[in-house]
Amino acid sequence: MGRRLLCERIRLRGWTVAEAAEAANISERTAYRWLVRYDTGEALTDRSCRPHRSPTRTPARLEAVIERLRRARMTSSAIAAALKMAVSTVCAVLGRLGLNRLSRLDPPEPANRYCRRHPGELVHLDVKKLGRFTRPGKRVRGQGRGRRSVGAGWEAVHVAVDDTSRLAYVEVLPNETALVTIAFLRRAVAWFATQGVRVQEVLTDNGSPYRSGLWAAACAELRITHLRTQPYRPRTNGKAERFIQTMLREWAYAQPYPSSAARGRQLPRWLHHYNHTRPHGSLGHQPPISALAA
Repeated sequence: MGRRLLCERIRLRGWTVAEAAEAANISERTAYRWLVRYDTGEALTDRSCRPHRSPTRTPARLEAVIERLRRARMTSSAIAAALKMAVSTVCAVLGRLGLNRLSRLDPPEPANRYCRRHPGELVHLDVKKLGRFTRPGKRVRGQGRGRRSVGAGWEAVHVAVDDTSRLAYVEVLPNETALVTIAFLRRAVAWFATQGVRVQEVLTDNGSPYRSGLWAAACAELRITHLRTQPYRPRTNGKAERFIQTMLREWAYAQPYPSSAARGRQLPRWLHHYNHTRPHGSLGHQPPISALAA
């Protein structure tokens, strides 16, 4: 709009090039350039900076070879070694082809959403490790990821999330060994029973506690069917993963706790808020406890 006004002032209103350039706050040389394009009827838009010729660009035939090797799931370094090319050149070609990430080789998976009809039909189990500490770290102070207190070790946050109602039961435990995990399962089943929910199936990943004979015996004793997620596909246990993200954001990293023990003492209060008052998007913005009365 400003360029056209510049040219119209010169050609239609009788302004000098110097006057029009000064009003537009540009040099006379630039004003002359836009005036030439205006007189020839050329669009007054920015031209591409791309050169008309690129004699050093990788030939199309070689780009096709790079694409074929990439679709065979070879890394850029392996392709460069096989073709005796610079890795930077291969990366540039893959960037132009939109294949710079291996994940782009496969089409995106369609959403695989499911929900059991009744509470207790399926409960998702998972564990999240959190570092113990005796003073606030850099992360909660907004200074990036900081190192935990030296020698403080780790604690395991075990979670159980009902598939239908999203009702959750959580404990902070010393580790995730088979005995500790089985004890958590028993307490989780008992807690769900106090809410009127009988656990029928549990879904876990393929961690060692869930593959033990002790775990299988405990599930048989509790009359619970054990299901496992597909290996290397955490999305198949997505409801537990999503709950853990919410838990970390709203509880674990929500404030600068003076110690991990203080963080643990705050968990029951937050969990009650999550189950009884916090609106849940998948439940019509109602808390999980409301799904039990439905």
